[in-house]
Amino acid sequence: MLTMVYEETKAKKLQKEECIISCLPSDLIERIFLRLPVSTLLKCTGVCKQWYKLIRDPHFIAAHLEQAPRCALLFFSQESVSGKRYPSDAIIFDEFWSQSTLAVPVIGPEDLLCGTCNGLLCLYTKTSKIKIANFATGECLHLDKPIKNLKGDHFSFYRFGFHPVTKEYKVIHFLGEHRNYSQGTFNVIQVYTLGSEQWRDIRTTEALSISCVKNYGVVGVDGAMFWLTEDSAARWKHAVISFDLREETLTRIQLPAAALENSNSRRYWITEIDGKLCIATAEVHRHRPRVLSDKLQIWMLDSKVEQRWSQMYNLSDGRKYLPGPHFVHRDKILMQGTSCKLYSYELFGMNCEINSSDRLLLDFSPRKPDNMQSYICVKSLVQLDVYKKVSIVHGPKQREGWELKKWEGLKREIQGVEDAWRNIYELEQNSLAFPRHLGMVAKEVLQHLPDEVIQQRITAEVDKILQQLPDCPDQHLRSLRRLNWVERKWDNEKLSARTDGVKDITKVSEQAQDGIRKALSNVRDHLQDYSIIKTALVMR
Repeated sequence: MLTMVYEETKAKKLQKEECIISCLPSDLIERIFLRLPVSTLLKCTGVCKQWYKLIRDPHFIAAHLEQAPRCALLFFSQESVSGKRYPSDAIIFDEFWSQSTLAVPVIGPEDLLCGTCNGLLCLYTKTSKIKIANFATGECLHLDKPIKNLKGDHFSFYRFGFHPVTKEYKVIHFLGEHRNYSQGTFNVIQVYTLGSEQWRDIRTTEALSISCVKNYGVVGVDGAMFWLTEDSAARWKHAVISFDLREETLTRIQLPAAALENSNSRRYWITEIDGKLCIATAEVHRHRPRVLSDKLQIWMLDSKVEQRWSQMYNLSDGRKYLPGPHFVHRDKILMQGTSCKLYSYELFGMNCEINSSDRLLLDFSPRKPDNMQSYICVKSLVQLDVYKKVSIVHGPKQREGWELKKWEGLKREIQGVEDAWRNIYELEQNSLAFPRHLGMVAKEVLQHLPDEVIQQRITAEVDKILQQLPDCPDQHLRSLRRLNWVERKWDNEKLSARTDGVKDITKVSEQAQDGIRKALSNVRDHLQDYSIIKTALVMR
């Protein structure tokens, strides 16, 4: 009866709240929704047709995307360390630098990240497909690669961009003489526009360096893709190549003269900072070409037409190396130590010490230090089902790649951890259940004492013993989605600590049982019916 009343009251309350919200002006509802995260908005689409229509409206999606907070996404490709396989995975830091715990479900165990734009990930697979996925909604789009079984093909030769005027998303592929991963040239850029039926070839005016694309990176800024190439006029110099995603034309941009030093040990990185194209350059160690050995200069392109640059930062030697392509985020620069640790450093001004005020963001051991990419991304509502006429679209439950035999060991390991957590919780419950039950029996027995003073004194003694019992730890809430590999590592450490804690709980539980029995044995002479307490004393 009480349950029925409660459910009826709850239903009336929800109906009243829905009525109140429905009475709000539509523009106010929209402004409220614009402040909500994607995960909440996806739940709101199932409330009513009005909300579904609003949240799925392209104008609302664009407005929500415009003010969505920018996050740092760290991607780790699959690898084997000391004979143990680790799948491809990602760690996301939100705008407050809080670390995610859940894995990104659209990333398969062998996927490789080619780029991210407006909440969409471009993922290279070992199959004949390129995968475009919205990592917040779980929607995936599968595209045919331009050339199947291309010898020397590599994930770094694919990039993903967006033009803010045409609203078109494009995948570009650098096609050329890449007989191996670090040498050769290319003179064709293959372009695929989401929603079109085929790839198109765009020929370059000159042979461009494929090694620069792989080693120095490619970034998208304001409707164009940018990368470095070796200057044909002087082999030790570099220049920036711009590929306009609307006109599909190429432009050469000279680097600032101050950044072009004739040195075989100078390295360059191309990146984007606050929506601007930037170049970073520094001397590196001869035998460790990714580790900085001198000051890091960062230059910003002020004018593409005038090819004018200005220096943003001149940072002291940090004995670190940069995780590309996006390593500056909200006045912080991300740098890896020589060990498997990622730090963030405050950027106080153009000349600052990057060794000061450092903060350890992530210890990613046992992963390899040169196997991490850093991106800036957002969580968005951008839909992929509008392209389903020409491509295959999968919903958020798609879990391709995890059924491969090579990943069965990992699945068994994760399942074993889940079983261990359940066993630990049962042990904790059982260890504390008996002394509490014994305490209840003791209090019932004490009601038969003729002397109320003794009854109260012994009852207080039993209560004191029960109060010393530890609170049973909350059941470990297991997520319906799998944890990322960093959180799994911490989860295993928590499991180990909780396993050790069960021994302490069992010891305290046994001490409590002995204390209650001792308290009861002191009053057995006061009881007329000794059979009740005798039963309590022998219970196990």
